[in-house]
Amino acid sequence: MRKLLAPRTTRIGRPDGPAQPDAIGIEHLGGSPTELARDLTELLGAEQVLHRLSDLVRYASDASPYRLLPQVVVRPRDAADVAALLDYCRRTGRHTTLRSGGTSLNGQSQSDDILIDVRHHWNGMTVENDGARLRARPGTILSHANAVLARHGRRLGPDPASADVATIGGVVANNAGGMRCRLSRNAYHCVSGITFVLPSGTTIDTEAADAESEFRKAEPELADGLLALRAEILADEELVERIKHKYTIRNTTGYALNAFLDAETPLGIFRRLLVGSEGTLAFMAEVVIDTLPNPGTTTVTWISTESIDAAARLVPALVGLGAEAVELMMAPALTEAAKAFPGAPSYWRTLDPKAAALLVEFRGEADALDDAEQSVKDLLAHATLLHPIEFTRDEELIEFNWRVREGLLGIVGRLRPEGSAVVNEDVCFPPARIAEGAHDLQQLLSKHGFLPGVAGHAAYGNLHFTLTPLLSEETDKERYGAFMADLVDLIIGKYDGSLKAEHGTGRNMAPFVEREWGAKATDIMWRLKRLADPHGVLGPDVILTTDEDIHLKHFKSTPKIEQVANLCIECGFCEATCPSRNVTTTPRQRIALRREMARQAEDSPVLAQLQAEYEYDGIETCAADGTCAIPCPLQINTGDLIKGFRRAESTAARERAGLAAARHWGRIERLARMAMSGVDGIQSHIGVKVLTELTNAARFVAGSDLIPSVPGPMPHPAPAHLPQTERESARAVYFPACINRIFGRDPDKPTTPSLPEAFVTLSARAGMPVWIPDDVRGLCCSTPWASKGLAEGHRWMAEAVCDALWRWSDHGSLPVVVDAASCTHGLLDDVAEHVDDSRRDQMNAMSIRDSITWCRDLLPLLSVNRKLETVALHPTCSTTHLGLNRDLKAVASFLADATVVPVGTTCCGTAGDRGLLHPELVVSATRDEKAGLDASPAQAYLSANRTCEMGLRQATGQPYESFIFLLEELTR
Repeated sequence: MRKLLAPRTTRIGRPDGPAQPDAIGIEHLGGSPTELARDLTELLGAEQVLHRLSDLVRYASDASPYRLLPQVVVRPRDAADVAALLDYCRRTGRHTTLRSGGTSLNGQSQSDDILIDVRHHWNGMTVENDGARLRARPGTILSHANAVLARHGRRLGPDPASADVATIGGVVANNAGGMRCRLSRNAYHCVSGITFVLPSGTTIDTEAADAESEFRKAEPELADGLLALRAEILADEELVERIKHKYTIRNTTGYALNAFLDAETPLGIFRRLLVGSEGTLAFMAEVVIDTLPNPGTTTVTWISTESIDAAARLVPALVGLGAEAVELMMAPALTEAAKAFPGAPSYWRTLDPKAAALLVEFRGEADALDDAEQSVKDLLAHATLLHPIEFTRDEELIEFNWRVREGLLGIVGRLRPEGSAVVNEDVCFPPARIAEGAHDLQQLLSKHGFLPGVAGHAAYGNLHFTLTPLLSEETDKERYGAFMADLVDLIIGKYDGSLKAEHGTGRNMAPFVEREWGAKATDIMWRLKRLADPHGVLGPDVILTTDEDIHLKHFKSTPKIEQVANLCIECGFCEATCPSRNVTTTPRQRIALRREMARQAEDSPVLAQLQAEYEYDGIETCAADGTCAIPCPLQINTGDLIKGFRRAESTAARERAGLAAARHWGRIERLARMAMSGVDGIQSHIGVKVLTELTNAARFVAGSDLIPSVPGPMPHPAPAHLPQTERESARAVYFPACINRIFGRDPDKPTTPSLPEAFVTLSARAGMPVWIPDDVRGLCCSTPWASKGLAEGHRWMAEAVCDALWRWSDHGSLPVVVDAASCTHGLLDDVAEHVDDSRRDQMNAMSIRDSITWCRDLLPLLSVNRKLETVALHPTCSTTHLGLNRDLKAVASFLADATVVPVGTTCCGTAGDRGLLHPELVVSATRDEKAGLDASPAQAYLSANRTCEMGLRQATGQPYESFIFLLEELTR
């Protein structure tokens, strides 16, 4: 039975364009092989096995240019599950690859057999020794760990640009570096303990008192073999010197052979070998990391020079002065950055292409930074600079400067030819030869027709560059292969550098390990691999391979899709912010699935299957909150893509229903409030269970994406009447959002004052009275219609609210204040885009303010009668988009001695009514936040949007309310 108002999934169709030769075949229509899915379901449980066609497709891509379709994706819950999986692979001759954040650039997190998701069940950490050590599970996001450590004045050594999505497991497995990560700070030197599971199933905690003896007892062949390899290496003086030399600079090519020089016992050797092993020797279930002091203050500056040689000459002295980071960028990249980043220095636009710049950072206490800044000025007193140096300690400016540095990927992504891949490489030269190496690298890029842009960590001789070949075309594939061959000759033949400095070896450099290391060292690596993994279960071809052309195979095509998402480079930076990341798909996966639809022919059964599975996974459970655009290097808002699909799916019946709802919103608002008034009585007579069943019946008939669910205890209803106010003395028009005209306070709080009452009282107390127009009821910011793709209702409401605001504000002479951040965002960001030119001009002429900024400005006019010890704060996606989080924290700090934003806080997933339509979305979005709240309760829980607060209440169990209530209460 088709639901009455259900969307028509097939209406999203496929993008225009020819089918692609690498389209997934009909043999995969049913997803995983039946026997494989059954075996693993019996082994791990149904919820831990992803076997549908869409599951395989969305995990087939990562940040690399490669694509391998897994046979199945599994989510083991603990080390015992992993051991059982590895045992299954040994018995059946299968192999598996580990994947966590999926930000790997070289194909090391892809599998054509069993893919293990090491993110889903593997987050969590414990701070030890007052922050001196961190014990973390492999799925813990790096920036989350640093946020926790910052409370103790500590941080981790590695700091890759992907820190907001990369995980501890991936960082250790790749021995990742970063902008400030000198050799002594990388994972190899900072990891002091690992709990690992060998392919044999043996599980060892290296920190246990008897770990060494248990390792020898459980794995005698491996233990003896490691000692034999060590003896062989130590007996070869030339090889010893070769190994020492290789680690005087950054190097992640092959296995960490320095482990045989730095440890004497089998377990000591093996623990070190696991760092940088890219999941090919064992599974790391937990790591213990020694942390670093985190200086409290930072200062940065750009040093612009006439050439890369001039910039390179300054690097050693800057490092000698104690610079934490010295980052190199070439003038063409800065020129493009000036176009892409509003507020960038204007002189970047006119730089000579041969010019270069260094972004230099110092960290420390204020007095030390004063000395450092003066020392730099003295150093550069006689240098030829293109612009005077200007140090800044302003947090926003510092963040902006680093965003420019890290935005090179996005710049290249925008400029690349349509359909081309984005291949990110990193190499390392001896630091003293970085200028010479950069020149040679630029010449090589130009020789093969690639953009000659290089950038990187100048202090360490580590340079990055990006290639944009059309890998679907044979000629470009050959061009890429020729470049790689020449690159190996240059880096190894001329400089004896590292082919991989910090990104791990991966499939694209595995064929060249022997060229860099030599035959004997590579043979030792092969023997090590066979000792630890005799059946070849873990990560075949990831570090070592017998296929010399594997780096030229399994490239993913990039077919054209909708313009809003067409430039996606599938880096995965969006994933950590996505509300649905723990329940269905992420923005990257939504785009990857859409690209597979584009590869398919119009009449393909695979296309039809993908469309059917996409409805819930891709469309219904997308919050469309736009937070994915914030970390995205290209600012892609996947929510806009999904809204487009919702519009495409909409039927005439849905449009009529949407328009009717808009025109009669006042009546709907009143009926909803009346229903809320009866909720307590209804529940007492028929119970939440029956009420839920009735709602579910309605959802079955009309569609689950239109009728909200009943998730549990509901808030009090809002009062039937709004506060009485006067127009004459008002300093602003107050537009109470419809969600605050329907939903009242938390069920565990008093019914009064309502939010409008509290806001009116508070404003008057500060001498800034506000006026509520008599005809606000029935008007809305129009966001609910926009998010559902209901074009007619959206347009009607957008025009109606625009006309009302223009009238209320006396043609823009009075500011308008809104008490729900999502509604403020909708009015500012959306309404103007969906009205005619005349109304758009009116919207632009009005001052529309959120209650956060209004109250922030009231603070000097108010005084608190007492302060709380701690409040928990949830910044919403809208406050983030509007840049209001700093003001929101300022208000919270006015009310409490400590303001806590739990680590992992992102959009709560409520997204207007999306969380009421799909409560599982809120549970997914708040998983990490709830864990933080459970560990550290607060005296009050504050946010700035009623439906968000309702969703947070359902997911976390805590009584979230608008900050306005507490501000009014504590300033009485």
